[in-house]
Amino acid sequence: MYQRKLERDIRCPLEYGLEVFGGKWNSRIICVLAAKKVLRYTELRREMGNITDAVLASALKELMANDMVCRTSYDEIPPRVEYSLTEKGQSVVPILQSICKWSGVFYKEDRDSRMVHCQRCDYR
Repeated sequence: MYQRKLERDIRCPLEYGLEVFGGKWNSRIICVLAAKKVLRYTELRREMGNITDAVLASALKELMANDMVCRTSYDEIPPRVEYSLTEKGQSVVPILQSICKWSGVFYKEDRDSRMVHCQRCDYR
């Protein structure tokens, strides 16, 4: 697993927020779990689309470490593990929806690239 060479140097709340739910995959994982509530790993990977197992596993570990996602293991055969948002994770969903709404207004489309609305977001 990746180890940082320098300690995090977070100097304002915005930097903390972007560290926790920013990036390509963290916000998508949060949005998918917000829409689906509870998913097993394979279901989550299928919903995410083009993501590798290593990247998804790493993103989930990071989100769990930041108390955004909860991992529940069941003592069954075969083993069952489910992922869902914590209360802290659910609290960020309206923020991500606001960013989505803002992006829909200000994103500049050109002829070659069109922004596709996320199928899991409440904003359209």
